[in-house]
Amino acid sequence: MQNNEILVNSVRFLVLVFVQVLLLNQINIMGYVNPFLYPLFILVFPLNGNKSLLILLSFVLGLTIDMFGDSGGVHAAACVFIAWIRPVMLRSSFGVSYQLNTLKISTAPLSKQIGYILLMVFFHHVVLFSLEIFNLNRILLILKSTLFSGVLSAVLMVCTVLLFSRKSA
Repeated sequence: MQNNEILVNSVRFLVLVFVQVLLLNQINIMGYVNPFLYPLFILVFPLNGNKSLLILLSFVLGLTIDMFGDSGGVHAAACVFIAWIRPVMLRSSFGVSYQLNTLKISTAPLSKQIGYILLMVFFHHVVLFSLEIFNLNRILLILKSTLFSGVLSAVLMVCTVLLFSRKSA
């Protein structure tokens, strides 16, 4: 990574943590719907970036959210999991353009961006809520929380990507 990318990713990391901790963690709709924006850092991490560094940063990101939310490591586990499956999800969402390393997520077609975000949010939320609730008798609550928080989080992430993407004309 170049110095400019390091600065951009550092600022992105800090802004997403602050927005999540100071604003979004305060939102709780009907007791089980919470928006999560911080996984966006993992989703838009540079494709040519070091994969091991991404997993380490994902752990630090999740652990930071866990420390502010007193949630015992569930966010760290969910972040590390989606960082680990990210290459598979990129390949399934973007296909050949990812394999040929010609992909830039912010300039990809909107339908592929939405598909990728939905997949990653789904996996993040399944792991997060499964570990948080950790009771198979409450599987309906896990699925309900995953669905509703996932939809809200995905809409928030798509809007953020659209708002901050630089389209080259």
